[in-house]
Amino acid sequence: MLVFIDTETTGVEVKDKICALGLITDSELHFELINPGKKIPPSASAIHHITNEMVKEAPSFSESISAQKLETLNTPENILVSHNAPFELSMLQKEGIAWQGSVIDTLKCAKSLMDDLEGYSLQFLRYELRLYREEEAVFESVGVPITPHHALSDALHTRMVLDYLLDLADRDRLIEISKSYVLLSRLPFGKYAKKRIEEIALKDPGYLKWMLESLMDMDEDLRYSIEFYLRG
Repeated sequence: MLVFIDTETTGVEVKDKICALGLITDSELHFELINPGKKIPPSASAIHHITNEMVKEAPSFSESISAQKLETLNTPENILVSHNAPFELSMLQKEGIAWQGSVIDTLKCAKSLMDDLEGYSLQFLRYELRLYREEEAVFESVGVPITPHHALSDALHTRMVLDYLLDLADRDRLIEISKSYVLLSRLPFGKYAKKRIEEIALKDPGYLKWMLESLMDMDEDLRYSIEFYLRG
């Protein structure tokens, strides 16, 4: 069974925690606010619009319905699907959940199978892949409002992205891609944004070396790709 998961968090650093979780399976849709046990900074609230007042009376993750559901779903037979799965898995790991089944990372798969796009965020793909043409009917059918950066809404958009990807590769191939590094062809940001990394490695290798040394939170696929092209 496919288990679609999206979390909203207090931030993206090691110290940060889950403050909301959305989950979709074949038989249910689930959303829950979680008390993260720490302050939600304004920078995070500005993205997902979850405030400290909203989670004040919410359960901790260990006492949540979400934790119970994940404990039941966490079997080798089930496949976790998420957009940027390594991040979601790391957040679940902090709560004592080590996923036992396979994983499909729709972000990594989109990068691998559509390497010429200008971006790969969930909201970018929503428009690039023209999911908006069908999303109203899809969301209305399950009673979920379209709300970017809401965990359940994002989980449903992730399911739509997966449906698109399954026209490009089968499920086993997506699982294999999700396990591997993706060799990116273009730099996604910076002064050489959208330029081929191979060309930058020849013309200005110092810039790429600076990126490797300076950007500690760099995407793992981008780091792999830069190192690959610098090796020649």
